[in-house]
Amino acid sequence: MSSDPLLTQFTIKNLTLRNRIVSTSHEPSYGEDGLPKDRYRAYHVAKAKGGVGLTMIGGSSIVSRESAPAFGNLQLWKDESVHWMRLLTDEVHDHGAAVMIQLTHLGHRSSSYSGDWLPTISVSAVRERAHRSFTKEAEDWDLDRIKGDYVLASQRCVAAGMDGIDLMIHGHYLDSFMTPFWNHRSDKYGGSHENRMRYPLEVIKAIRAAVPQDFIISARMSFDELRENGLSTGELLTVAQDIIDGGVDVISALGGSIDSDARLTRMIPIMGMASAPHLELIGEIKQKLNVPVMHAGKIADVPTARYAIEAGLLDLVGMTRALIADPYLPTKIANKTVDQIRPCVGASMCIDGIYTAGAAFCIHNPSTGRELELPQDIELTTKSKSVAVIGGGPGGLEAARTLAEKGHTVTLYEANDSLGGQVNLAIRSPRRRDLQGIIDWRTQELKRLGVTVKLNSYVDSSDLAKSGFDVIIVATGGLPKALEIPGNEHVIESWDVLSGAKRITGDVLIYDDHGGNQALDLAENLANSGAKVEFVTPERTMATDVGGMVASAYFKSLSALGVRFTVLRELNRIEKNSDGAFTAYLGMEDETWEEPRVVTAVVAETGTTAISDVYDELVSLSSNGGEVLIEALINGKPQTSVRNPKGKFQLFRIGDAISSRGIHSAILDGARISRGI
Repeated sequence: MSSDPLLTQFTIKNLTLRNRIVSTSHEPSYGEDGLPKDRYRAYHVAKAKGGVGLTMIGGSSIVSRESAPAFGNLQLWKDESVHWMRLLTDEVHDHGAAVMIQLTHLGHRSSSYSGDWLPTISVSAVRERAHRSFTKEAEDWDLDRIKGDYVLASQRCVAAGMDGIDLMIHGHYLDSFMTPFWNHRSDKYGGSHENRMRYPLEVIKAIRAAVPQDFIISARMSFDELRENGLSTGELLTVAQDIIDGGVDVISALGGSIDSDARLTRMIPIMGMASAPHLELIGEIKQKLNVPVMHAGKIADVPTARYAIEAGLLDLVGMTRALIADPYLPTKIANKTVDQIRPCVGASMCIDGIYTAGAAFCIHNPSTGRELELPQDIELTTKSKSVAVIGGGPGGLEAARTLAEKGHTVTLYEANDSLGGQVNLAIRSPRRRDLQGIIDWRTQELKRLGVTVKLNSYVDSSDLAKSGFDVIIVATGGLPKALEIPGNEHVIESWDVLSGAKRITGDVLIYDDHGGNQALDLAENLANSGAKVEFVTPERTMATDVGGMVASAYFKSLSALGVRFTVLRELNRIEKNSDGAFTAYLGMEDETWEEPRVVTAVVAETGTTAISDVYDELVSLSSNGGEVLIEALINGKPQTSVRNPKGKFQLFRIGDAISSRGIHSAILDGARISRGI
């Protein structure tokens, strides 16, 4: 038995977990037809193969049809869910892990404009800011029906062989009865603590009576709502004891609330925020409860997780986002290769991606959510090749790493004196400094794998063509895209400001026609340095490609700094005034009127233009002419195109060397193309 606290066994009722590491309930939006089919199963099986003790699937799986799926939720009101849950359960068990599933009725945390377009229901007629629906107050017949739905869904989980269920008593339907923040009823379910607990306890007791006694019931709940009119820690301890007495076996403890982006961010901290902010509170809670306690909340590194168990703060530690970044984290701990764990950098693409990209993705693990096409394991090649990678940004680093893992001989050329590409600009923002982990981990892995890295190396296409490489991958990135308007010579490039090459004061207009983090970083950088900033975008909303959790942190900061936000305005032209200032003329699409802004400087963020010189010069010399077979790319299969039989090497380009993309896209490009070599 291991002496590592994280790897010690833990028993709940008749279930013995092989270690204390848990992937807590979350919804990656990988389901099909509201069911955990092949993609969903592969995602959780990877965690089981990676050594996790318990994986909890189906975050916010809905028990009732009128609880419309808000973020890709599994739908446990469907009888066919049993079949798919059984397949997943059996395969997870085969790899030595336990599996539970979270049940809920979303209540006010849903939409009446999705699913079957039925009215949303809550304890009272309320509206949640995050999901924006106006609810009706649950009637007696609603209460009876939904209670029955909870029982039926629980029985389906038993039939599927699940080890237990996790009741979402946090920000959803059941929780709305418990807290006066939502509960405004005047009947037997409102008012006093006893009345507010009446219905949730009816549901819990009905479930407990309908499932086997050794079937585990967990409850996910907050111990400090951190909002006005919310319940205090003392009151929530009473709630916890009530539900334990009602039949709950495990408490999954949290801090905070989830009814807005800002509150959700406090509960699930993102990059730039403190690690494990609720851990000490939950440790105090554990001492007062007589059931096992688990907790997840930015416990992203092994030392913090180990401390939580060793110090007796937790019985089970949720490392959910860390396992999204590296599902083999437990095995690497066991093998004493902790330094090889791919770190979670807190970018929140796993959460925000559900809304911006339709599913959860890890910013720098391209296999997560794509296990069927790009397995977490990389197969060794049967024929080693000599490969050149041109460019040491995240895409080039991932390509070089993947190729080396496959057994190829890799040389990476980087024109600058350090690796990282545009990430080196991003990490200049204190808010995004954790992105450094993307580069540091890959740099370390290249060293371990024996990749030859040549810094300060500008490569010549003719020299490359003569160097005997079998494959050349161009990852040269891009340069700031010019704003094509009259007076564009007066525009300052965003990179010059972020790098510190140019310092700007006074009245500054930031024009964002990109929609990513870059312009937000600019605004925060300049406002912090004392500039008076107006942030202008032609879009109808700010930072359209930045998810709600990350954006809310920016907007809170920028508002405090006095940044002015202007939407639906084009930057038409810029004129230099006789006093050295500039007049920027703003307009609106298809309109002739203009609004002048007299400013000290105009800074624009409009994405990048590909640096493709080397690629363009090599195309005619390559065997494939740069061609990429799309189906093969998506599935990580060999690229077999031959457009020039006389060509001596294959040629590909990735990331910003193709077009303005992002960190995840570049890394995904590098992983996909390299899997097929």
